[in-house]
Amino acid sequence: MHLTAYGLLILTTLMWGGNSVAGKYAVGHVSPMLLTTLRWGLACAILYAVGHRQLRQDWVLVRAKLPILFLLGASGFALFNVALYAALNFTSAINVSIEQAGIPMVIFAANYLFFHQRVGLGQIVGFVAAVLGVALTAAHGEFARLWALDVNFGDALMIIAVLVYSAYTVLLRFRPAIHWLSLIIVLTGSAFLTSLPFMAAEWVLGHGQMPDATGWALVAYICVFPSIIAQLFYIRSVELIGPNRAGLFINLVPIFGTLLAIVLLGEAFYPYHAAALLLVLGGIAVAEWSERRLEA
Repeated sequence: MHLTAYGLLILTTLMWGGNSVAGKYAVGHVSPMLLTTLRWGLACAILYAVGHRQLRQDWVLVRAKLPILFLLGASGFALFNVALYAALNFTSAINVSIEQAGIPMVIFAANYLFFHQRVGLGQIVGFVAAVLGVALTAAHGEFARLWALDVNFGDALMIIAVLVYSAYTVLLRFRPAIHWLSLIIVLTGSAFLTSLPFMAAEWVLGHGQMPDATGWALVAYICVFPSIIAQLFYIRSVELIGPNRAGLFINLVPIFGTLLAIVLLGEAFYPYHAAALLLVLGGIAVAEWSERRLEA
């Protein structure tokens, strides 16, 4: 059982790490807002074809909580990926992968500020280390650039994406108790609707680009693997070993994203990337170790 969960989680994080690489590779093959719209529109259509009966069974609960469900889909699925794919037009997939690793620490801070979850010294140390790692990446190894506000536009967008996805994760506590398939159908549908104005603005401003053959292949990969299969694998893994142990594997996403960017995109790996990864992953490890001691 554990080996099955571990295998599924490794594949899940590999697919999620590949999302940043696919988004970077999509530059010049399909415009980012259209990519977001196609991703969630196709994913919703596939999931609805499979789970429409379950959605009908849950519809009373879904309708009662439709505003919060729409907010969850709009933030965690649509706005996060709008910012991520747009960021990849200006910065590297390695930077985006490392900056995503700051999400757990922002979630930790939000839970402390808004829900008064207790914290230990180790969690504070871990939070500071992870934030320093993200800042080092955004500043391309030169902290002085932060003071001068000389940060790459793509890295700034990615930091916004991190904040948006962290808010989505914190708000998940308010989701209704419905079947996971109904939940994903509604979230992907909400993401599709939210992405439409961004796609329209992209075309009005003259930045729209229909997918070429490579673009359609990337849309298919992003729709099927990170959006659907990875979600199913993650849900099954949580059922097998629980959310706390499964959540630890998310720390593999920046590692896989970085390795894939080097191998598939030929991106350069600088010493500050290594320092940032150590800070971020080390900070997360210290914070999680401290949290487990508090729970013991």
